[in-house]
Amino acid sequence: MMIRVTRPRFAQALGLALVMLLGVLQARATFAADAIDASRPQALIESSSRVLFADLDANRAKYRKDISQLYKVVDTVFLPHVDVDFAAQQVLGKHWRTATPDQRKRFVAAFYRSLLTTYGDALVDFTGDRMKVLPFQGDASQPRASVRTEIRRSNGASVAVAYSLRKDAAGAWKVWDVVIEGISYVKSFREDFGLEVDQKGLDALLQRLEASAAKSGARAP
Repeated sequence: MMIRVTRPRFAQALGLALVMLLGVLQARATFAADAIDASRPQALIESSSRVLFADLDANRAKYRKDISQLYKVVDTVFLPHVDVDFAAQQVLGKHWRTATPDQRKRFVAAFYRSLLTTYGDALVDFTGDRMKVLPFQGDASQPRASVRTEIRRSNGASVAVAYSLRKDAAGAWKVWDVVIEGISYVKSFREDFGLEVDQKGLDALLQRLEASAAKSGARAP
């Protein structure tokens, strides 16, 4: 059974989680160079969250008037600590192996822009007091880790959100998946996109995603 990723009751939780997955993990030029700590999994999520919410608090009114300004911030400032290529490869799954280099490049860009335009606006009204990073229970010496958080919805209910991270060749941690209430959104997109590719072909998926992004004005990473 396919798990759709657009369920309204998760809109803000998914918006926060996926935009962080996309790259809301690098300090703006106005922050100190060491504002983001990618040396440990939990430190990366905690420090990037502080940077994100500081930016939202400072620019919320501007983003409400023009959501494209938020897209630009994510586009130009908040990308380097997310493994976008690996996430896109996992989403495309078996079809990645048969895709051409050009198709892979187009899919990485189109997937990123699709998430940004679909969920970015859910962040505008999100405040830092609604997110809690839970104590880390993993082993940071291993190449992969999960950081658990809780996001409080507007009705007071809590949503469990876990960030999946992997260590790069330089030893820095990067986010590549988000698991919300036990649902991996990499897996969910893989099921949805995989069915579409099986039925219509990879080029049709790419054209749909690219057309949607073009309408929104979102740029590639």
